[in-house]
Amino acid sequence: METAIRTLSRTTKKHLGTAKSATIALAASLVLSACSSDITPASEQSGASGGTAGQKAGVLDQPITHIHGVARDPITQSVVMATHEGAFERRDGGWYGRGDVVDLMGFAIAPDGTWFASGHPGFDTDLPQPVGLIASTDRGQTWQTLSRGGESDFQVLAVGPAGVLGFDGTLRASADGTRWDEASIPAPPVDLAVNRATGAVLATTEQGLLQSTDDLATWAPLDPPESVVLVDWVDEETIVATTAANRVLLSHDAGQSWEAGSPLSVEVQALGAHLLPSGKTEILVATQNGLLKSLDFGSTFVQVP
Repeated sequence: METAIRTLSRTTKKHLGTAKSATIALAASLVLSACSSDITPASEQSGASGGTAGQKAGVLDQPITHIHGVARDPITQSVVMATHEGAFERRDGGWYGRGDVVDLMGFAIAPDGTWFASGHPGFDTDLPQPVGLIASTDRGQTWQTLSRGGESDFQVLAVGPAGVLGFDGTLRASADGTRWDEASIPAPPVDLAVNRATGAVLATTEQGLLQSTDDLATWAPLDPPESVVLVDWVDEETIVATTAANRVLLSHDAGQSWEAGSPLSVEVQALGAHLLPSGKTEILVATQNGLLKSLDFGSTFVQVP
């Protein structure tokens, strides 16, 4: 399977602020633990295949539980959630299952629309356990194992100009999705984000928010005002993060300074941020009450229609 993985262009290291001690072990355990949601899938009208224990994706009669990732597909502009029950796409006011039910842990969408994921197979799939790195070029309808099937459950995945980053107990980097190099990091990452313009990598850890601008050779701390749990790049300079207190933080200068949005009343399970075709920044947050979005940098949130 061909992917749109490109060669990394090295960037000039940015001046980083003084480290601020932050322990987010508790927040990390919350993000990775079981949680329930009020999101219930709608019936799939197009007859998508897949399922678990004899059920088909899109016609599940129980709510979605674990939400592990959220993103907007750059090709279709549909909002996609990666969950314990598989991948779901938002359209016509409902959540529609895509393909076989796979417990999707790590999840990322490349600029060309290729979906990358990892996790555990459902009952009706022939994927290995764990699935390793899997990819889909038809929006989750079918998945192909690219590498490390039966070896890796990448609970954290990110895609950037150098390829794919994943953490399965070891931080690994792959330019083509098949051959992997190990990389060092001061502490296990809870979340990873790669700047698709510069290749700079952000990692949330129990040692604080870390950044690498030299192909994972070294890491330096950033200094947000609160302990960061989830993080994403919007563009070359803009970072969106959520904190252990479920507040949105925003930086317009690659992490040199920060501003805070309003806190949310429930735990944030997944975060996605990007530029809309209109040029506006959209922040997506999944919570136990559903999927919310903000178009004013986290000051206010509304339900995704």
